[in-house]
Amino acid sequence: MSKYESSFWDERYSMEKYVYGTEPNHFFKEEINKIIPPGRLLLPGEGEGRNAIYAASLGWQVDAFDQSVIARKKALTLAGKNKVKINYTVTDLSTIQLSKKLYDAAAVIFVHLNENIRSDFNKKLIDSLKVGGIIIMELFSKDQFGKESGGPQAMEMLYSIDEINRDFKNLRRILLKKEIIHLDESEKHRGDASVIRFVGEKIS
Repeated sequence: MSKYESSFWDERYSMEKYVYGTEPNHFFKEEINKIIPPGRLLLPGEGEGRNAIYAASLGWQVDAFDQSVIARKKALTLAGKNKVKINYTVTDLSTIQLSKKLYDAAAVIFVHLNENIRSDFNKKLIDSLKVGGIIIMELFSKDQFGKESGGPQAMEMLYSIDEINRDFKNLRRILLKKEIIHLDESEKHRGDASVIRFVGEKIS
């Protein structure tokens, strides 16, 4: 069993301040701004809501999911402060059930699932997109192991280019690269980090 269960995240989010800040992830912001007009957006593992609130401010209808009840409470508080509405459900991402062909976009931002359930989860994401739907991903790569700038220190929860290529082989690749970026999102995400960035389009 992974240590990254709901109790882990409830404890991490229990402090008053927002653990990963209230500003959207830079890559997510950059990519979601390109999709016009806004439609319906899926955000699994959304945590305290920073990306959901930003998307909602652009006019997206946001469905967010996470396993932490405390994260949901903080996200809804942040939405209220920003005068936007989001739909936020508490659920286990490993068993989540998603409607098919519902979303215009989905974003997976630093959501790290164990590799033994990852492909099934990714298939659900693809199936949930409409034809023409866009998926945006920023994930810590396996080269992040041993670095203190963020991410789980468990090789089986980090990602590789080959895994992304395999799971999303039927999507039109818009972007796929591994790179070193400088994170400055919070104390938990700070410093040079090895990430994989992926943007793909569902074509059938």
